[in-house]
Amino acid sequence: MGRLKAITIKEFWALLRDPKARMGLFLPPLIQLFLFSYAATLEVRNIDIGLYDMSQGRHSHELVQQLNGSPNFRRIVPINSPQELRQAVEDQRVIAAIVIEQDFDRRMARGDPADIGVVLDGRRSNAAQIVASYITRIAGGIGTQVKQLGEPESVRVTNLFNPSLDFLWFNLPSLIVMLGVITSIAITGLSISRERELGSFDQLMVSPLRVHEILIGKMIPPLCIGLLNGVIFITAAQLIFGVPFRGSYTLFISALLIFNFALIGVGMFVSSLSQTQQQAFLGSFLLTVPLIMLSGFSSPVENMPDWLQVLNHANPAMYFLPVAQGIFLKAMPLSAVVSWMWPVVLIAIVTLSASAWLFRARME
Repeated sequence: MGRLKAITIKEFWALLRDPKARMGLFLPPLIQLFLFSYAATLEVRNIDIGLYDMSQGRHSHELVQQLNGSPNFRRIVPINSPQELRQAVEDQRVIAAIVIEQDFDRRMARGDPADIGVVLDGRRSNAAQIVASYITRIAGGIGTQVKQLGEPESVRVTNLFNPSLDFLWFNLPSLIVMLGVITSIAITGLSISRERELGSFDQLMVSPLRVHEILIGKMIPPLCIGLLNGVIFITAAQLIFGVPFRGSYTLFISALLIFNFALIGVGMFVSSLSQTQQQAFLGSFLLTVPLIMLSGFSSPVENMPDWLQVLNHANPAMYFLPVAQGIFLKAMPLSAVVSWMWPVVLIAIVTLSASAWLFRARME
């Protein structure tokens, strides 16, 4: 424990001794949090929507055909009860569910105004707004085609988990994930390469420190900084942006801890491969951008080619993003968090083991 304490203090001192470096650990992520909260935009394609059709008439069937013909919708999922509808939205099997009332066809046949109900997943507010506009436009098209019989004049929308469809409610939990990727990999990626560039790596090789003690000592500072940034982001999201936190803080921090272990494993692997800090920086950048772009934040994972979706299973951000949104906006239960996070545990074990093996090989 004495050796471990010494290497940990040394790593903290290496990170914090430069005032500019101290500012770089916390200020840029906060600036990015504010900028990206308002600047990020999303596109929605190839999505699944649910259909709860209680009418089962000719006009409702025509509406379903129009929905099936839309290039924006991939699949129409049949739903048979209000409970099944809510569960489909909660489990993120559909981003929206259309409700056609029993008297829809009778009202259309009489020429009376007919309503269509839509339930949206407010956790994905920007995408939900776009989906609502798609459905409204299709409903209006149906009214034009059967104008002599009546037309659906309104779409009643209910937004689960995000009643006002405030895009910040989606962006802020997502940005905690994105900025965590940038910060953790960047800090960890420079740790070993900095030792090599400064010439202190040889001192580590002849020190009484064991390999696992060196690695643990180098992991603790970025882990603490990642958790601290996460707490700052959660606080800013609630106090500054007004995003509610409905879940368990303990559960969120535990999931964030596992996520940071996986990112640190990736960063340590990059750092072990690099001879200079410039190489480590370029390697970290090379991995950070794909991890963010393929997480599902900028575009749905379903839009990606099949082969890329397979590769994306090694991306810890893809698993933690739904967890961050779910704990923030709907108090995701422990069982659901575990089902999303166990692959991240495997990723952390693999990356940390690989970096330890590579580090040991470089020391010999």
